[in-house]
Amino acid sequence: MSERVADRESNSERVIAVAPMMGRTDRHCRYFHRLLSSRVLLYTEMITSAALVRGCAHHLLEFNEAEHAVALQLGGSDPRELADAAQLGANAGYDEINLNVGCPSDRVQSGGIGAILMKTPKHLAHCLEAMCNRVTVNITVKCRIGVDEQRPEEILPRFLATVFSAGCKRVIIHARKAVLSGLSPKKNREIPPLDYPLIYEMKNRFSEKHISINGGINSLTQTKEFLDGGLDGVMIGRAAYDQPAQILGQLDQKIFGTDRISEPLRVGYAMLPYIEAHLQSGGRLNQVTRHMMGLFSGLPGSKLWRQTLNQESVQGKTGSELVDAALACVAERNGHTV
Repeated sequence: MSERVADRESNSERVIAVAPMMGRTDRHCRYFHRLLSSRVLLYTEMITSAALVRGCAHHLLEFNEAEHAVALQLGGSDPRELADAAQLGANAGYDEINLNVGCPSDRVQSGGIGAILMKTPKHLAHCLEAMCNRVTVNITVKCRIGVDEQRPEEILPRFLATVFSAGCKRVIIHARKAVLSGLSPKKNREIPPLDYPLIYEMKNRFSEKHISINGGINSLTQTKEFLDGGLDGVMIGRAAYDQPAQILGQLDQKIFGTDRISEPLRVGYAMLPYIEAHLQSGGRLNQVTRHMMGLFSGLPGSKLWRQTLNQESVQGKTGSELVDAALACVAERNGHTV
């Protein structure tokens, strides 16, 4: 375990994380989120073990050192291949390796990975054991409370006992079932209903184990309620992405008791050197700014901010100058001088 993670866990057992989100939590997004919070645990998008091991797509593992603590989420179902992928992740410097056992998409299912693994817990245990035997960084699992016809109150305790016995250090549970046929991934984020009481029950049964909750969490007030109720951690998804200043910018103070609140304007200006470096390396502006659209959500000038970033130029300004111009507009709307 890295010193960063050891320090974080020794200071508090609480783990607040931004959920891995396909098409969202790439390295640019994670760098931006880290500027907002020093304490939140960041996750990659799901990367398949096949892409890393058979496809040699090692560029997918690239991240900025400033992102720590950062976890790699893997998708896979072959024990040896997952162990190899975990080794690649550990060598790259990730602080945690997470196995996706919750994604319900047809494409993921067709590869025998994601939520469908909840139907084969013994095989899942072989996967986790292979990963744990290969690396020293923590292996964790993100799962659902059940899938399809399974009765969560019956299968979830057995499932958790299996994964913990296999060496899993922490489980993040999305508090709703996954329906693997007939519902899109989007609908699987809304249907069936959330069952938060079941997660508390699991924590009572596995009181010595680390259990985090995920699903439908959209405020720090709600986050604090889960922690005060006895859960060890909270994973926040779309709310953290869409309202980063309200969630991540205030997380360090409201959850961890520090004196840090990340002011959106300061964070926006702090991104300019990163954006400029990305452009100079041949990258595109939108690859970074698309993750910043919600920075001023709920504040005067938020609409103007989004509109400006969506333009190719403003009064001849392009690249980081465009972002600078957008920040100046928001600052003026909020009575700040720049």
